[in-house]
Amino acid sequence: MKSSLPKYAFGLAFLVALIATLGSLYFSEIANFVPCVLCWYQRILMYPLVIIILVGWIEQDEFLPKYVLPLSVGGMLLSLYHYTVQLGLFGSDAVCAVGVPCFIRYINWAGFITIPFLALVAFTMITILMLVIRFSQSKE
Repeated sequence: MKSSLPKYAFGLAFLVALIATLGSLYFSEIANFVPCVLCWYQRILMYPLVIIILVGWIEQDEFLPKYVLPLSVGGMLLSLYHYTVQLGLFGSDAVCAVGVPCFIRYINWAGFITIPFLALVAFTMITILMLVIRFSQSKE
């Protein structure tokens, strides 16, 4: 089981990135939610992860966490900032001066689940899975 853990982590990370990408496309293309500037930055960090993780998974690339972690950790930090903007903890005037305001909540499930929160969860899950792969490789 120990040797199969990275294989499951590869697949789970790919699945999370794919669902996050398809979810963001659903929100913008089907639900017609116009993404704000911070949403676009999060997409820039998430969309390539689908391809990078898929190729790394197919090739069983031992260096995959080194490629993914900068994007996923950056996405976590950006999503966390965006979520705090929505909560009113930080102003968004500097970043979202043009276009859709970054504090807009298109969805608000259970009183706290917004699109940036969903992105934060996805980036966090991918980060954790990459760390699982990295630490399991270092033990082998």
